[in-house]
Amino acid sequence: MSTDNKKTVAVIFGGNSSEHDISCISAVTVINNIDPEKYDTILIGITKDGHWLLTDSVESIKDRSWTSSKVNAIISPDTAHHGILIVSETGVTFKNVDVIFPVLHGKNGEDGTIQGLFELSGIPYVGCGVIASGVSMDKFFTKVIVNHIGIRQAQFVPVRINQLKDMDKVVSRVEARLDYPVFVKPSNAGSSVGVSKAADRAELITALNYAAQYDTKILVEETIIGREIECAVLGGSVPEASGVGEVIAAADFYDFDAKYNNAESKTDISPDLPEGVEETIRKYAVKIFKAVDGFGLARVDFFLKKDNNEVVFNELNTLPGFTSISMYPMLWQKQGLSVKELVTKLIELSYDRR
Repeated sequence: MSTDNKKTVAVIFGGNSSEHDISCISAVTVINNIDPEKYDTILIGITKDGHWLLTDSVESIKDRSWTSSKVNAIISPDTAHHGILIVSETGVTFKNVDVIFPVLHGKNGEDGTIQGLFELSGIPYVGCGVIASGVSMDKFFTKVIVNHIGIRQAQFVPVRINQLKDMDKVVSRVEARLDYPVFVKPSNAGSSVGVSKAADRAELITALNYAAQYDTKILVEETIIGREIECAVLGGSVPEASGVGEVIAAADFYDFDAKYNNAESKTDISPDLPEGVEETIRKYAVKIFKAVDGFGLARVDFFLKKDNNEVVFNELNTLPGFTSISMYPMLWQKQGLSVKELVTKLIELSYDRR
């Protein structure tokens, strides 16, 4: 523990996933909203090729100069350490850490891998645990769980990358189950990376090969025509759902480019919805969060079908963004919880995990 009875929070950001840059933006928001009266911070950046570097300031994250650091900062799996090993040219020193706040999106960040390291270290950490992170990152396993609890979701056909060697067989299996157009997604990827919409057989083949660049498992899903609605969940054993927000995508669907690079994409945290829909979504969000053994935080995404206002589950994100356009903090702000209060709440929750 640090001086003045303040706890030390290690913020980890970056990572070697396709969402590295978004993680850095989210980290700036989180770091700027950690209460300096309560916590000291240690900043650890993970480069795109997997190097763990000690980072000295928010400014270095903004201008990317942190990637030139010559000092490594590594979470020790030894519970006796309960902290990080700082490795520099002059040797190895040790720093105690009270809480870890991983601001990591995507592969190796919110898929349970780094959470396993946190568990080994014995250090409390923010967010979902190993199992919840793993099954929520993998869209196929999320669907298996949600099927079990009886919530409507898009019909799907799973495809493994080795099956693409017999593409005709894969395409026939998809066409026997689903009508065009279909969505093709890597099973493990965030921010809609690697996602395509296919209107016919030729586009399906192209989309399958594209998704295979990002994962060994692929989902082909029915197209749900409707509004995209998101709900934030916060808490431990008794999680709470926020109100809901709507994503209004500028493109045909809310892929990575539409989300982060197209200024015409909008979010509405006070959407006009039919009576009872918001409460249904809030109830489903908590039910799904509990079903995957969620803890701390998650954003749960749904469709509201255009033809009959049916609520359809889309996907679950266990470490949602904290950028200026991210729905998760905006929804809690609408509930009266500032970003600073939200960050404090998430840190405090980490002690309740056990």
